[in-house]
Amino acid sequence: MASRRGQVLDGVLLLDKPEGLSSNHALQRAKRTVDARKAGHTGTLDPFATGLLICCFGRATKISGAMLEADKVYEATVCFGEETDSGDLTGHIVAQADAGFAAVTQAALESVLTEFRGEIEQIPPMLSALKRDGKPLYEYARQGIVLERPPRRITIHALDVLSCDGASARLRVHCSKGTYVRTLAQDIGRRLGCLGHLSALRRTAVGPFSIEQAIGLDALQAMTAPQSALIPLHALPDGLRPTSVSTEEIIL
Repeated sequence: MASRRGQVLDGVLLLDKPEGLSSNHALQRAKRTVDARKAGHTGTLDPFATGLLICCFGRATKISGAMLEADKVYEATVCFGEETDSGDLTGHIVAQADAGFAAVTQAALESVLTEFRGEIEQIPPMLSALKRDGKPLYEYARQGIVLERPPRRITIHALDVLSCDGASARLRVHCSKGTYVRTLAQDIGRRLGCLGHLSALRRTAVGPFSIEQAIGLDALQAMTAPQSALIPLHALPDGLRPTSVSTEEIIL
């Protein structure tokens, strides 16, 4: 049997995923660039979304569970006036605002956002990877089947308006695991009475990690020693360092 390709590397890469790539495609490109044998990421971003993708190599894959549980921060753009079947710009328009709709005022938006802060219930979208009878919901949706989905408790720690031009708004969303930002955008549009969908999404933080620490794929591939972009195990934040890291590694 042929040996697995790549070096045995341990560490975490904070990658700024570009638009247009799936999370797995971005991970595989990073994996090839650093020439790592074992790799995984800790939370999918849709292809249209950008931002922080935590890529773990070797023994660092042990932090994946903790990162999946961590809070996330996003910058989300909500486009008003149209709702799509997916809740975002990749879907088909299924409803539009009344002909009299002109614009959303920032005051109206701020008033509605108060209803979405704190612990709330959210119904997961049909176009999601959640499973029913062993099959992802999106497979049912592709067959035109809509299933009853029980609401889930999530927490919106912060929800702030970054800008609003009437036709769309940029929001900062600090949320718990399991939050669907496209569903949040859809629900905000419905509450405003004009409908809406998510037109852009950028993840800026996951747990203790921030987008300011991340590197883009092009920059990573341009490095002469891309392995140096990895955070070594001993430098991970408290609570994330794998227990298998030896005292010698921590001292080094």
